Parts: sequence; C-alpha cells; structure tokens
Amino acid sequence: MTNSLFILANKNLKKIIVTGITYVFSVSAFAQTENRNWNGKKCAVVLTYDDALNIHLDKVIPMLNSYQLKGTFYLIGSSLVVSQRIEEWRMAAKQGHELGNHTLNHPCNGNLPGREFVKPETDLSKYTVARAVKETQITNTLLKAIDGKDERTFAYPCGDLTIRDTLYYNFLKNDFVAARGVSSGYLKRKEVDFSNINSFFQNGSTAEQMIAQVEEAEKKGSFIVFLFHGVGGEHSLNIDLEEHRKLLEYLKKRKKDIWVTTMVDLAKYSRGN
Repeated sequence: MTNSLFILANKNLKKIIVTGITYVFSVSAFAQTENRNWNGKKCAVVLTYDDALNIHLDKVIPMLNSYQLKGTFYLIGSSLVVSQRIEEWRMAAKQGHELGNHTLNHPCNGNLPGREFVKPETDLSKYTVARAVKETQITNTLLKAIDGKDERTFAYPCGDLTIRDTLYYNFLKNDFVAARGVSSGYLKRKEVDFSNINSFFQNGSTAEQMIAQVEEAEKKGSFIVFLFHGVGGEHSLNIDLEEHRKLLEYLKKRKKDIWVTTMVDLAKYSRGN
C-alpha cells in the first residue's frame, strides 16, 4: 500500500514538473514573440532624407549600400538635383532605396515664426487645396517615371499639415501608403497615424544621441523614423558624416534585433499588408 502511494506521488510529481517546464517555455516563447513585433525584430528603424541633395547621392547612398541598409529619400519634384541626376536616382531605387514624394515646390506656411526663407510663390498659406493636391500628384507621376513604382509615401514640407484649416493630405490618401510628419514619439503598431507618422528630427545630433533614441524605441517595442537633411553639409540642417556612419555601423551590428527598412515598407507592414 505504501509502495503504491509512493509510485502515485512520484507520477504526480513528474506531471507537475513537466507541466511547469512546458509553462515556462510557453511563456518564454510568448514573450519573445511579443517583443519581436517588427518583422521578427524588437524594433524598426527608418532612415529618411529630405530635399533631394547632391550629398544624398554622392555620400549617403554609397554609405548605406556599404552597410547593406536601405533609406527613404524625399524628393522635391522641381529640384535640379532631381532633373539633372535622374539616372542616379533610378539606380538608387533599383538598389532598394525608396523615392518618396516631398511635393513639387516644397511649399511651407510663410506666416509662421522663423519662416523668412519662404518665398511668395512657395508660400503654402497662399495655396489652394486643389493646387497642393495637383502639384503633389504631378510629383508622383515624375517619381513613377523614375522608379516605375505605384506605392510610395509622402513627407510634409516643413511639417505643415494644413492650408488654412484644411488637412490637404485628406485629398491625397488614395495616392499614398502613408505620410511622414515631424512630431516625435514612440508608438505601437496599432497606434500609428498613417496620415502623420512620427519622426525624430536630427540637426547636429551625435551618433551617441541617435543610438540612444534607437535603444529607447527598442525598450518600448516601438519604431523610430529618423528625419535627416544635410549629412556632411549642403544644408543648414545637418549632421556630421562620421556621426551618420557610426549610426549605420551600430544598426548593422544589431541587425538580428533591429529591422532597418523603408518608410513605405514600414507603413505596409504596420497596416498588415
């Protein structure tokens, strides 16, 4: 009788141990899945570059290619750097970089403080919604002629969302997968506003500062969109080329945990497409 009780107790103990081990592994697997919501990675990073600068073609794209990373370049349709270097932009697209829409003439609201640089002909406050929509659609046509793509994203010049009280992107939603804004913040996939995706503006930033922002995104299980202009010069808003290289080196080393992607692919993934 005593021996039978011992055997029964032993069997029950084994069941408890097996159940416990299974539970631990299940929780661990669930936690790993929960922490890898970005294409199997812990967080996502998007590198975006505004205004179609020579430095983007001459320095940034070769540097990205050397680390096997992709970027999103927001082109101004009327820029000479676009019209005079079309074949180079076409090659960049073939290499996997995204050519995004930054409008035809980069209109900004000249009525806001610090906007002395805005010319009367590109003052968004003097635009009609119809003009803004048409110029943006024209730029899409130009970009498709360069890269042959139908899916792309938009970036608001100067981060200006409205013409007077009207959100002009509301009339462009069918033309884009998403739009990038200029407000920072770490969001979950389900919290993303695809008409105004958060980004982190960079000017004079060090690699250490930018890496800290990536690590914060990872900690929060979120994503980060970097907003660059000049990289090593050519723009008043600028970061040092070497600091940019150090950021790319860090991202390359962390490729198992960090998904570096384009704006259009991040938006499509977040939407579940």
